Amino acid sequence: MFSSLKKMFGGKEDKKVVLAPVSGKAVSLKEVNDPTFSQEILGKGVAIIPSEGKIVAPADGTLSVFFETKHAVSISAENGAEIIVHVGLDTVNLKGEHFTAHKQQGDKVKAGELLLEFDMEAIKAAGYDVITPVIICNTPDFPDMVCHTGQDVKELDAIIEL
Repeated sequence: MFSSLKKMFGGKEDKKVVLAPVSGKAVSLKEVNDPTFSQEILGKGVAIIPSEGKIVAPADGTLSVFFETKHAVSISAENGAEIIVHVGLDTVNLKGEHFTAHKQQGDKVKAGELLLEFDMEAIKAAGYDVITPVIICNTPDFPDMVCHTGQDVKELDAIIEL
């Protein structure tokens, strides 16, 4: 993993990054069919159209909020970022159905640790979009933030440079 980060950032391994919490296609937030995300109301970031139903920690940190409905998690990252990973659109309405939590609010996590799993096909069959925004809520703290979109990503690929 570090060799790919090193290549991506020209040898700067200390660059603050947020990693992909799920494999899939990274797209602009503007492609998310929800104004809260597409208009960057919560902050800037990347959306991933997932190719599998599991979410891992995108950075080392603490789970500051793990929603009861298991559809979203907020991480206070050691790199200073306040990150929200939100599985799907309006999936709060599923009230936790099709989601399995593997961690809980307050847990300390390392990048790559499994946070939750979701049944992608069941969620789609229930009529929900599974696009997964990854938002940096404290965007103003990172004025030079760069989001990498328009590419397929694997879990733990760098998707945001802070």
